[in-house]
Amino acid sequence: MNQADRGSYRKKESIFTEFFHSCLGRAVIGLVIIANMFILAVITCPSEETMYNETRDNIRQCIEASDSLQIDGIDETLNNISYIFTSADTAFHDAEIMKSFDKHNRLEYNNHTFFSTMRLYNNFRVEGIRCAIGVFGLVIPTANFNDFLLRVGPMRKEYNTPAINNPNAADDEYYGENPDLGGVFQYDGE
Repeated sequence: MNQADRGSYRKKESIFTEFFHSCLGRAVIGLVIIANMFILAVITCPSEETMYNETRDNIRQCIEASDSLQIDGIDETLNNISYIFTSADTAFHDAEIMKSFDKHNRLEYNNHTFFSTMRLYNNFRVEGIRCAIGVFGLVIPTANFNDFLLRVGPMRKEYNTPAINNPNAADDEYYGENPDLGGVFQYDGE
């Protein structure tokens, strides 16, 4: 048997294929992809006006959807994800709630290199809490209804009025420093 290549069974690969299969080539291609994503993130970072309008819309939706039931973190996260793609109800004309929100809360825009954030400040959250993240042109809300301060009022009506009220006791009965709350509470197990 006569062969033309005389024992050389190696394929002739292009320089690009050899570069792609090398460790350095894969690292360079990965860095180019990451650099393009960073450039895209810088270009599409939401502006201050967009962040403010979208955050207020998301807060309005959060106020509309709130109810007296305590919802868990998964429901809150799913609601926040759905707020990205929806807007508040146009029939929501309760201007008093939004005036109260504006009176007791303050939104502040923070621009970072690749993303932007909105922080919510009020008397309850003095250090501020992040309520929205803006990246790749999207505003992702992280707001929770419990973070807003909508009403401010006194805890007690008079100075000497006790904070714990028992509806079964007489009105003039004072409970003292350590009131009896109905017995000893012990965990019996499951």
